[in-house]
Amino acid sequence: MTAFALVRAGHPGPCLAITAITVLLAAAAGARDAATLTAFAVAVLAGQFSIGWSNDYADAKRDVGRDDKPLAAGTLRPSTVLVAALVALVLAFVVAVAIDPVTALWLLPVVGGGWAYNAGLKASGLSGLAYVVGFGPIPGLATSLLPGHPLPRPWALAAASLLGLGAHFVNVLPDLDSDRAAGVRGLPQLVARRGGERAVRVVALVLLLGASVLVAPHAGRWPLTAGGLVLVVLLGLFAVRTRGRTPFRLALAIAALDVVLFALGGGALT
Repeated sequence: MTAFALVRAGHPGPCLAITAITVLLAAAAGARDAATLTAFAVAVLAGQFSIGWSNDYADAKRDVGRDDKPLAAGTLRPSTVLVAALVALVLAFVVAVAIDPVTALWLLPVVGGGWAYNAGLKASGLSGLAYVVGFGPIPGLATSLLPGHPLPRPWALAAASLLGLGAHFVNVLPDLDSDRAAGVRGLPQLVARRGGERAVRVVALVLLLGASVLVAPHAGRWPLTAGGLVLVVLLGLFAVRTRGRTPFRLALAIAALDVVLFALGGGALT
């Protein structure tokens, strides 16, 4: 029971989704060794779980009364979640260094951005920076598995940054009211103060679609890409009109679709 609660506290859905997207991008970039890709998946997944656990640990007091949060509901002890976060953090970088020190260097901002967000950036106008830092380097993390560690093209870094920032805006939608009451002044909350929830949704849509527009010219096979862009627009419109955690899941779906289109189109990441 404790193990199940611990997994839930780590935000397994986003962790698995981001890991799958990153591994798929590495494979699409040209990484083919199964053992390396498996170790890579372990490093990325451990890093993402460390972010998820540190998030629940940091928000424990704010989440009191939420049955969907094992730590806030009293199912887990804070020390258990903190230890899990630290163990996962160490595991992520031990495995990454074993793959290659360059991989560990690219993993540092991806994981560090999430930890910085949980440590305090969440409540400041720099909250978006944490998502840009956490998502933007993912193409570089993927290409770090290639011989010579070639740098990804600038458009790939820009697209990943836009996706991360867009995910940030849709991720806060369910909590805008409680964030306002708690005094959270992150970037989306500041936008909401000026333009309301609608403004947050519009900004999220522009960011998510902007990322896909950056990817499209490099995906090849225009009939396939055009169909994918239509689907991205539909997912984006649905994401900014729905409630709860659905918008964030749809943002991850858009990111996954962008990577799939890129992979199927045979585009070059480097």
